[in-house]
Amino acid sequence: MSKQGPPKHQNKFAWKPNLGRKINETEPGGRFRPLSEVTGVCPRCRDQIEWKRKYGKYKPLVEPSKCQKCSKRAVRQAYHNLCTGCAKEQGVCAKCCSRVGHLVGRDSVEVEAEQKVLEEAIKNARERDRRTLLRSMNKDKSKGEDKAPAAVQEGKVEELFSAVSLDEYAELSRDDIDGGDCEHDQDVKICN
Repeated sequence: MSKQGPPKHQNKFAWKPNLGRKINETEPGGRFRPLSEVTGVCPRCRDQIEWKRKYGKYKPLVEPSKCQKCSKRAVRQAYHNLCTGCAKEQGVCAKCCSRVGHLVGRDSVEVEAEQKVLEEAIKNARERDRRTLLRSMNKDKSKGEDKAPAAVQEGKVEELFSAVSLDEYAELSRDDIDGGDCEHDQDVKICN
């Protein structure tokens, strides 16, 4: 017979897994090598893996493990049973192998494509806009991945980037460079 309700004595503070132990910053999970984002799983499995990370039970993979479908050593995330290719092909969660409508996270190919578009837009942006954007991105990384950057929260992105997408912004910045009544004098651009 299981007891229902809250615990008899509530903890005064939350338990922390590595409270008295100094963590090496260069190990996985440290400051310089944070754990990768959990992708390709259903929300229930994602919550299970996040719980393991939160309470010190998570063990990252040292080397890739075998996929249960194709038997190749292509599983690169801990607690996953299928590689990303097989999981996408079957339309199932990579951990529990059950069919779900919505998988958590993005594929690494999508992330790389978005990163290339962002770098192209930054390269073609004005120096002032580029530094502002990089500063807000670095501020977001230092606070954590869950929070939105300050520029997005305050609506400053619309002020910086008048275009809806990064591609449009890159086109606008190219037009600004090509057009306008500017003089070029030995690597210095002078606009009237």
